[in-house]
Amino acid sequence: MEYELLGWPPDGPKLRLDHERFSYAGKFVMTNTGKAVARTDDGRVVAAVAFNEDRTDADTLWLRYVTVDRDRRGEGIGPALCRLVRDRALERGYERLRIAVNNPFAYEALYRTGFAYTGETTGIAELILEYPMPDDPDTATWTDRERYQAGLADYRDRDLSDAEERFLAERRDGEPPGVDPSGE
Repeated sequence: MEYELLGWPPDGPKLRLDHERFSYAGKFVMTNTGKAVARTDDGRVVAAVAFNEDRTDADTLWLRYVTVDRDRRGEGIGPALCRLVRDRALERGYERLRIAVNNPFAYEALYRTGFAYTGETTGIAELILEYPMPDDPDTATWTDRERYQAGLADYRDRDLSDAEERFLAERRDGEPPGVDPSGE
């Protein structure tokens, strides 16, 4: 697998992804976001992430959309690609990265990348995660486990698929997943 950062905002490239294989495919044709991709050895794109700078905080980069080919989900490709963007953003001088996630699978994957729940949600009920660990005074007293479980609890209050309910049941009262900095 080859991971590549294609460009930074606001001059990111257009990516044309198959809407039947990738969620959010239409979001990757915008050129105002940076892009990174994961490719197979034969050059086929199997994952992509779009990102841009926060409009009010130049020290913050938002990962906007992360998508993995439907046939390749669960292989760790998305988290590895997010690690690439995270590391390059830190090298570029960003102090923090944020992402809003709408399902417990993405929540867990981003936790493995070192992101943590901020206690905040967006207007469309996505949970906001941040790297490095958020230092908000309202959540500063949370243990790592309490922070992780707070996000899972927010998902439990929603209308979920059977797979999401099983996933959350398996993690009830559990510890957060270990961070895998290497991507392996």
